[in-house]
Amino acid sequence: MSKSPGSLEQREVGQMAVWSLSTAKPGNGVEQLRDDNIDTYWQSDGPQPHLINIQFHKKMRIHEIVIYTDFKLDESYTPSKISIRIGSTFHDLQEIHVEELNEPSGWVTILPPRPEGEGGVENVLRTHFIQVAILANHQNGRDTHIRQIKICESLCPTEHTRITPTLTRASHRRAARLGRHAPPEPRPAHVSAGV
Repeated sequence: MSKSPGSLEQREVGQMAVWSLSTAKPGNGVEQLRDDNIDTYWQSDGPQPHLINIQFHKKMRIHEIVIYTDFKLDESYTPSKISIRIGSTFHDLQEIHVEELNEPSGWVTILPPRPEGEGGVENVLRTHFIQVAILANHQNGRDTHIRQIKICESLCPTEHTRITPTLTRASHRRAARLGRHAPPEPRPAHVSAGV
């Protein structure tokens, strides 16, 4: 049996935030997104992007954002492209990471790009406001299902399906603009005719 976020050495700090959604079907809102029950879910009700807004009263040290999805049950409602945005308020948000998912089922840990600090110590994200934006769904679905979301102050348990961020050229430009270091840009892949 896999352990849920909130166990082991991690500290889930979502309860310290004010949560809001861009849209929600009646009976499928914030309460279902945060009820620790993977049988319930938030279901959006409107055009994309679908937004989850998480606002803290003070600047928080965020290490991971963990979501639970189930492609086998939700199919076209399952997110395929997620953007993480941070700022002080809703009005100054900056996109720091875009993650593409391929038929995810279970806990998925999304790690925003964070440079190493002095002495090789990993920095954490420090922010007042996080916005998780669902930009696209599998099979061109319109509305989305997310079954759970957790905001972790320290590392989440390793038995979760971990998705390592893939930095795009735009991510590198954003990191440079924000004064952050980013890993070397990926080289373009060469595609041969037989692939």
